[in-house]
Amino acid sequence: MSEERMAPVEPESDHRPAARPLDPVDRAILRMLQLDGRASIRSVAERVHVSRANAYARINRLVEDGVIRGFAARVDHERAGQGASAYITLKIVQNSWRTVREKLKALPGAAHIALVSGDFDVLLLVHTADNRALRELVLTRIQAIPEVLSTRTLLVFEETDLEPEP
Repeated sequence: MSEERMAPVEPESDHRPAARPLDPVDRAILRMLQLDGRASIRSVAERVHVSRANAYARINRLVEDGVIRGFAARVDHERAGQGASAYITLKIVQNSWRTVREKLKALPGAAHIALVSGDFDVLLLVHTADNRALRELVLTRIQAIPEVLSTRTLLVFEETDLEPEP
């Protein structure tokens, strides 16, 4: 009797240098920028009690090290015309994560994609104009991806973004 073995999932290579440890000032800068990504260098420097040059250098280092991945606006999706939100769980063909991820990234309204463990493989957050658009996205776009074996859609009735402690 032959025994089938599951091929291991190869980790993606990450060519960035390892991030340096964060000190209390770095952590304070991160908290401040998470609360207000538009904060000026001057206000950051004043709040964390360092010079403007020091604050500027630290923020640049955090960006270069990949600790800060970018700056973005937090959007009220309903007010922006995206009245339907859903988490979609996907079971996918083994070792197809990279291919599926690229196809999911191209979907309109895709907000977050995660490879997870458990009863399903991928968790996808989407925002669409309404339930009709959501249905079309799931039935005609996601389920048409050959590597997607099954989906389950969880409608979001209400959501709250959690903000870091000041």
